[in-house]
Amino acid sequence: MIKLDDIRLQLGDELLFDGLSWTISPEPRCVGLVGPNGAGKTTLFRVITNEQRVDSGEVVREGVSIGYLEQDVQELPGDRTVREEALRGFDDVLALEEEEERISEKLAATDHESARHRKLLNRLDRVQEKLNAREAHRVRPRTESVLTGLGFAPDELDRSLRTFSGGWRMRATLARLLLKQPDVLLLDEPTNHLDIESIDWLEDTLQTYPGAVILVSHDRSVLDRMVSSIAELTRGRLLHYDGNYSHYLEAREARYERWRRRYENQQKRIEEIEEFISKFRYNAARASQVQSRIKKLEKMDRIPPPPDSEPSISFEFPEPPRSGTVVLELSTFRKAYETEEGTIPVFTEAGPLTIERGDKIAVVGPNGAGKSTLARILRGVEDFEGTRTEGHNVEMSFYAQHLTSTAPAPQASAVAGFDPNQTVFEAVREAAPNRPKTELRNLLGTFLFTDDDAFKEIRVLSGGEKSRLALARTLLSPANFLILDEPTNHLDIQSKEVLIEALQQYEGTFVLVSHDRHVLDAVAETTWRVGGGTVRTFLGNYSDFRWQVEEGSARPLQDSTGTADASPPSDSSSNGQVSGNESGGAPDADAMQRPEEGPYADLNSYQLKRKLEETEARILEIEERQEELEAAMANPEAYDGDGAQARELSDEYNALKEELSTLYDEWEMLTEHVMALEDQ
Repeated sequence: MIKLDDIRLQLGDELLFDGLSWTISPEPRCVGLVGPNGAGKTTLFRVITNEQRVDSGEVVREGVSIGYLEQDVQELPGDRTVREEALRGFDDVLALEEEEERISEKLAATDHESARHRKLLNRLDRVQEKLNAREAHRVRPRTESVLTGLGFAPDELDRSLRTFSGGWRMRATLARLLLKQPDVLLLDEPTNHLDIESIDWLEDTLQTYPGAVILVSHDRSVLDRMVSSIAELTRGRLLHYDGNYSHYLEAREARYERWRRRYENQQKRIEEIEEFISKFRYNAARASQVQSRIKKLEKMDRIPPPPDSEPSISFEFPEPPRSGTVVLELSTFRKAYETEEGTIPVFTEAGPLTIERGDKIAVVGPNGAGKSTLARILRGVEDFEGTRTEGHNVEMSFYAQHLTSTAPAPQASAVAGFDPNQTVFEAVREAAPNRPKTELRNLLGTFLFTDDDAFKEIRVLSGGEKSRLALARTLLSPANFLILDEPTNHLDIQSKEVLIEALQQYEGTFVLVSHDRHVLDAVAETTWRVGGGTVRTFLGNYSDFRWQVEEGSARPLQDSTGTADASPPSDSSSNGQVSGNESGGAPDADAMQRPEEGPYADLNSYQLKRKLEETEARILEIEERQEELEAAMANPEAYDGDGAQARELSDEYNALKEELSTLYDEWEMLTEHVMALEDQ
């Protein structure tokens, strides 16, 4: 058990913890630790692990092992491989295996008839019993399974850690902790560097974790799917809630409202008492009553004011100029990278792809599949085999999480081109000189630049801070076509909600690469799935894509051997490499067939699906209007006077009825064509 009792900690001028208490038992459960940036969530983890001393209070750790995944993994020994780092989760088993090997060597050099030989045999027997108890034969298969689940390709397991980025080294550390299975597992932003497939795998793994998991995350979907309770760090203390994150939001509002009423009632009572004291302080006849009320105030347990509600921050894009109907077109295309080890294919047969005005496209797929490469191809800064055609009056703005250099970006709005001598505020003011100062400061606050942070010089910003600043400048750009590559990295939940609201109201076109499922579900209307050398198109947001692949009528993703995979594939794409074993396209190359005859003979499968979607939308619109007309015609007032209103309603109803009959026929024909092509 871990017990924090009346903890107080002040760092500089900031009081982080004041009377904080928390008891953590090792029973299987997952708790979400939430709170505003700077509240002290990471510091609290460091207190639990004894890396941070407290000013007062007691920290007790009795009979539990603790594992801690830091948000920024410290440098790991460069000579250790991925497999070796993960196997450190079985240090006790590896030590027993080494002892078994040493005893075996001694046995080989000892007289078989000697007493020493018999003693060595007994020792070896005890060691082997311990190895059997720890299921040593399963250690290496389990290690490979966990590493594969976290996205490592089999040929990467014996590569040195120094050849991987920090995000991939974090995965190796996470694998070690999951294999070690400490009683209490502290995870600080574990999904920051994971793709969606790896996040899904981690969620499934932690559902059956045998100990307690304390999770800090800015991914709302993760908090909703994984946690059974929430611990909110506010004003130096913890408030506890049952349920997931969405339930916590509702319960917190109700708690704060009760708190607010109790505080206001007490303040009103205090005001009445103080008014009585002030009025009769010098009245001898009321002296005893005055003293009684003074003592009552002194003994009163004062209710602190409730925490302020999160400020409601909204942002609207500048109104973009209107582009042509077609914003961008890619022909069938290929892309490969030449390295010292040979040619690495990224796209072997992808496209054609068409982006039309108003499209809201999500791009998903495993890390290394080519999502960022596709974003650069769309932007026009990546060479590839194929053609790229930009539409009329297209003004593009591009954001990438790694595009934070001080050099202007070519062929697109240079939203990430920083002058290192500028301050943060000057950088956003430069991007939007006509916006009010207050609005720009609010926007910076949304992206976690508060108070003096707005006046930091760009040269001293961290990589994450530069990414947030680049995103803020992107949103201020009056472009009609946005390409956003992982904009949600380094954002907290409230900042993501502001981004969601802005994208929902945005009147232009955007392509969004992200691993945040909540954001994708909230803003996307079409999903491109990148993987296996191609791009597949699915109508709807990420959840629609998942349903179509898992439960719906969408054709299963296929590998090159024709073996179907009925779920979103967790293909273990390497870091910067592609497995290259998936076929299909967007629309699929082998599905670019056309109806043999009829009014839709000139449409390919992609166009047929678009036509089907438009027809379904019109049918729904007419059916809703018919219901309104039926209600209006049932109103006796419609027949007052000469009945002109009733005739108008009836005429409109009959016209819609005829149109609906035609649309039903069209819908049946389109459905048959689409199903026929999918069955081929």
